[in-house]
Amino acid sequence: MESVDSRRFADLISAALREEFGGNRSSVKTIARLIDANERSVKNWFDGTNGPNGEFLVRLCRHSDRVLEVVLLQSGHAELIKVRKLALVREGLHQMLEILDEIEFSNAD
Repeated sequence: MESVDSRRFADLISAALREEFGGNRSSVKTIARLIDANERSVKNWFDGTNGPNGEFLVRLCRHSDRVLEVVLLQSGHAELIKVRKLALVREGLHQMLEILDEIEFSNAD
């Protein structure tokens, strides 16, 4: 696993934020509101000027699957991404089965 310096970390976070939220002014405002951060700081993250500190990084992970993936990959825990995706797929399948059951039972009437 390669080490990550602060410049590379900021670039990875920037790419993740842009991929998930876009890179416009409203994206910055949305993130700032979601995680209760200063808009200037969030703009710096989007621009790759610097990365978020620990507290804001945790808050970002709550709202951004891409940021969470970056953190897991860079900390050497790629296997947790697979586990998380599998859990999401199972949840989706469960919801689909519930919908199919509802359709089946509503057609039985």
